[in-house]
Amino acid sequence: MVAAARHLRPPRLRARAWVLLALLLAAAAFGAWLWVRDSSLVRVEQVTVSGATGAEAPEVRQALDQAAREMTTLHVDTGRLRKAVAMYPQVKDLRAEADLLHRLNIEVIERPPVAALSVDGKRTPVAADGMLLQGRLSPAGLPVVKVPALPAGGRVTGGQTFRALDAIAAAPAALRRHIARVQIGRTGIEAVVERGPRILLGDGSRPRAKWIAAARVLGDRDAAGATYIDVRLPERPVAGGLPTSATADPAQASTSTGA
Repeated sequence: MVAAARHLRPPRLRARAWVLLALLLAAAAFGAWLWVRDSSLVRVEQVTVSGATGAEAPEVRQALDQAAREMTTLHVDTGRLRKAVAMYPQVKDLRAEADLLHRLNIEVIERPPVAALSVDGKRTPVAADGMLLQGRLSPAGLPVVKVPALPAGGRVTGGQTFRALDAIAAAPAALRRHIARVQIGRTGIEAVVERGPRILLGDGSRPRAKWIAAARVLGDRDAAGATYIDVRLPERPVAGGLPTSATADPAQASTSTGA
């Protein structure tokens, strides 16, 4: 038995030696990888930033460029890039992709403003998700939603104002440009079109279907001159307040387009 034990020891020792050698080689390879990953051999030297728009776009690009040049193409810290532009609420997210040895391409994903909250005549752009876009973004040309005060925390999180924003965001871009303001009336959410009728959207449910119905009525010559378009039931849109209509109450349909 003693002889047998002595016979088995050398193979066991050799196996342990090979395992130890493999671990040492793996540690050396990992250390070499860490050195190369953070070395000047792959340092970011060229930065391309796309997707940034508006008056603050140059500042966004500069902040990202400065942060990126402190990285390497093998060690891109997207969290650090996001932190560099955290003061710009219009930046929703970023995508970064390394190219070759020294180039980094960064795509800015923005929150476009869809409306402007108005407090005592002062307008603040706001995104569809309720984020206030305070800064140098212009509120010109945006539908106005009057509110008693800006929301705490810099974001609209619910209530009638959020439903109004959701309704505006659902409007086709070509039609949204002509919305002067959105308000809460006795029939629910109402959108006022520039030099056009009020569009009665009701409780804000199914906004996309309601806007499609409204666009169809607006394009109907028989509805020309209507003072309001009721799309609370998008399957049965109604144009009211026409010169031949005897009823001006939005709650009572006067003219139907038969959609």
